[in-house]
Amino acid sequence: MVTERPTFDELFAECERSAVHLEMRDVYTPDDPTYLDWKAGVEYDPVERFRDWYDLIVAAVARGVEVRRARIVSEPVTDFIRHEYETTPVLNIPAGEQVRWLSRRRASDLALPGNDFWVFDDRLVRFGYFAGDGTYLGQEVLDDPAVVKLCSSAFEAVWERAVDHREYQPR
Repeated sequence: MVTERPTFDELFAECERSAVHLEMRDVYTPDDPTYLDWKAGVEYDPVERFRDWYDLIVAAVARGVEVRRARIVSEPVTDFIRHEYETTPVLNIPAGEQVRWLSRRRASDLALPGNDFWVFDDRLVRFGYFAGDGTYLGQEVLDDPAVVKLCSSAFEAVWERAVDHREYQPR
């Protein structure tokens, strides 16, 4: 079942050690006002636009939660991925996230789940569901140990192979 509960606030509030996120799409939320402003060359402050997210990550990291994000991307990258790349050093990294990038070509031999996901403390998986055009459809949170193991292993395989944001240059 696709639901909106628990929220990220609730998931992070219960998180004690680690939150890892694997992104595998080339486009997300194509009607997002921030993305559309970026495309139009409108200047904005990403931290102010995403204040709730920024504060959520800052608080989690301050409590000792390690937050890691890995992105598998097609190259050449889409405009949306370029937007994420340019936003990462002014939003995600200052909030305390560690971010790595992996070219899709280098992920061909990895066993990966079919959807983006978060794993919280190696005990819960939150799948995010998107339509083909990137429109957000909802989430599902599971605590099945086999699913948690699959997603944790997939994330670690990507993380090991991926390039730190400071060293990655999108093509």
